[in-house]
Amino acid sequence: MIEVKNLVKKYGEYLAVDHLSFTVNKGEIYGFLGPNGAGKSTTMNIMTGYLGATEGEVIVNGHNILEEPEAAKKSIGYLPEIPPLYTDMTVLEYLCFVSDLKKIPKSERNEQINKVVELVKLEEVEMRLIKNLSKGYKQRVGLAQAILGFPEIIILDEPTVGLDPKQIIEIRELIRELAKEHTVILSSHILAEVREVCDYIMIISNGKLVASDTPENLEKRISGTEMLHLVAKADEVGRVENILEKVEYIEHIECKQRGEFVEVDIEIENGRDIREEVFFAFSKNECPLVEITRQKVSLEDVFLELTEEEKHEAIVEEEELEDESDL
Repeated sequence: MIEVKNLVKKYGEYLAVDHLSFTVNKGEIYGFLGPNGAGKSTTMNIMTGYLGATEGEVIVNGHNILEEPEAAKKSIGYLPEIPPLYTDMTVLEYLCFVSDLKKIPKSERNEQINKVVELVKLEEVEMRLIKNLSKGYKQRVGLAQAILGFPEIIILDEPTVGLDPKQIIEIRELIRELAKEHTVILSSHILAEVREVCDYIMIISNGKLVASDTPENLEKRISGTEMLHLVAKADEVGRVENILEKVEYIEHIECKQRGEFVEVDIEIENGRDIREEVFFAFSKNECPLVEITRQKVSLEDVFLELTEEEKHEAIVEEEELEDESDL
């Protein structure tokens, strides 16, 4: 449905997007995840034809976004981070204006506008001036203009930024509703939001794609994705370490003495469940276990590890270039 091939965007010497390539398939919700300044909005602006790329290309339903912009854009509805609203218009006037821009046939206009108004729940405010609406309703109007014409692909850049918790939940529900009939691409730096609604996640850092997979698979990517946290009643760390030495599939342990207790964090090979073996090992050695908790690596852990790795690599590359220039 969308192919992004070797995309590069430079602003002078600043590299905002660095040889980015990925494919978006039909009928799923994709999440663009990355820290602020990672290149998410720039990539989306190029995908929708708002910006030109320095290198590379974007193909939408077989049409190059720059060479055949009109054909490509017919398949895309776009909500930028700041909705493109004319605030002196009423909601209904604005949607009529957008329908003209999108060349929706007059015979279909009223039906489409009514359907969109109902879908995003704007019935109560359709005759009000946009400037008098709350931020949540303004965001809904922005979504309505993206949906109008019912394009196959809907691209949303930070759709919940600045909204209160109730409004965020409402927008999430709307995105799920849209995904029943559209492919949705959602940009965000909020992990919970992406985890909640997306089928597939692409993590971007420093303009590069550092990971691309389902949320579940991403959470399995870090070695030792299963962790155990133990609290044992023991007067010294060495005793606990000796007990755990005999348990298989343990890759790494960290122990801390806390008064009469020892707290232990265990990293387990291949995510195995070794709680039973650990319990019997401590029982056999008559060392009381007062707590045993299984911990999984979260999407937050994956995000932090991948973006920190990318940041570290960028710093190393920059230092190497500086060293070469000094020679």
